[in-house]
Amino acid sequence: MSLLDTRVPAVLLRIDRNPFHHGTLGAVRSLGRAGVEVHVVADSTGSPVPKSRYVRRMHPPPLPGASADDVLAVLRRVAGDLASPAVLVPMDDASAIAVTRMRNALSPSYLLPAMPGALAERVADKGELAAVCAAADVPHPVTLVPDSPAEAADAVRRLGVPVVAKWSRPWLLPADSGLRSTLLVRSAQQARELYLRTARAGSPLLLQAYLPPGTDRDWFFHGYVDGSGTVRAGGPGRKQLAWPRGAGLTAVGRWTPNAEVREQAERLVRELGYRGVFDLDFRRCGTTGRYHLLDFNPRPGAQFRLFADSAGVDVVRALHLDLTGRPVPEGTPLTGRAFVVENYAPLTALRPAPDGRELAWHAPDDPGPGRAMWSLWGRHVSGRLRERLYGAVPARTSPVSHLIPRAASSSLTDNEKASK
Repeated sequence: MSLLDTRVPAVLLRIDRNPFHHGTLGAVRSLGRAGVEVHVVADSTGSPVPKSRYVRRMHPPPLPGASADDVLAVLRRVAGDLASPAVLVPMDDASAIAVTRMRNALSPSYLLPAMPGALAERVADKGELAAVCAAADVPHPVTLVPDSPAEAADAVRRLGVPVVAKWSRPWLLPADSGLRSTLLVRSAQQARELYLRTARAGSPLLLQAYLPPGTDRDWFFHGYVDGSGTVRAGGPGRKQLAWPRGAGLTAVGRWTPNAEVREQAERLVRELGYRGVFDLDFRRCGTTGRYHLLDFNPRPGAQFRLFADSAGVDVVRALHLDLTGRPVPEGTPLTGRAFVVENYAPLTALRPAPDGRELAWHAPDDPGPGRAMWSLWGRHVSGRLRERLYGAVPARTSPVSHLIPRAASSSLTDNEKASK
């Protein structure tokens, strides 16, 4: 008998056009292995995900530039093909924000956590996160929000180089803008020039004090908050290798006990009244030893399968169990377990893993995505090399930049990754 209610299907929604989002595949496998019918609403072009045996059907995502009503129409069309209401799992920030804002309109067709509609957007906004941390007494890097090119240059002089530059709402960045969600700024002139691109970016520029990476400094915490406000499943993990190095997604991570990270994570979501899946990134300051919250992602992190415990529960399964009225078993943490993204850390994937390991793409029971990944990845890398050598920019689809209405400008007060 399955742990999950197999009568209730799941719909995974991803708006961004990242074809190598291994977190989506992780969710497909987690639910599919438990016997749940899994539908994926995402761009399948050049992606290994459709090769999974656990995908019941791929559905076309909203078109670039889609409005919230367009996204709602897509999800209602998918729901019309299902025999019963489905658990809806947003897999990127734009999806999570859209879904929580449209919760009432979606509720007849989908099961969703009871979370305030504006909360996902508030925590995902890199500027608003500083105020959230201040209110909860959670350390956060000093962040300045310039109002002019001159203020941007002055912020660099005040903070000292290098400075971390972030766009407050990275999900609004047009794919063809050439702008990165996060980068290191090494001069006042560079900050001044970056500020001049604010209108193109679609959200305010933030300049943040740089916390250098180092051994045992990069941590994350994944969890699911149930209807009672209790954090279930997940746990703390240590980032052992990032891609790009020192400032990117987790290429190699390990489930590692950390009472301080856990306490900060649980206190923060409790004070916010947060419900649902979340993924937090921390960096420990080498001077003070304090853990600073860098990012709050209101959805599953790409490496969430690291935290599959002895009962077989991870945060996505906990979501399905809770929303279908089933108890979430209390499994034993499998500390020491590793998670490896093979295309970013191929040598690590070949080394022995005495405490257990999960690969992002390869799985004995689902070999299709792993085989497809290397072929598709080779084309992707060769295309990027041609772009660098010859300056040819391939046509790319833009993200759904109009999905979320832009809020009126607010006073933002407040290091690291390009994507997750």
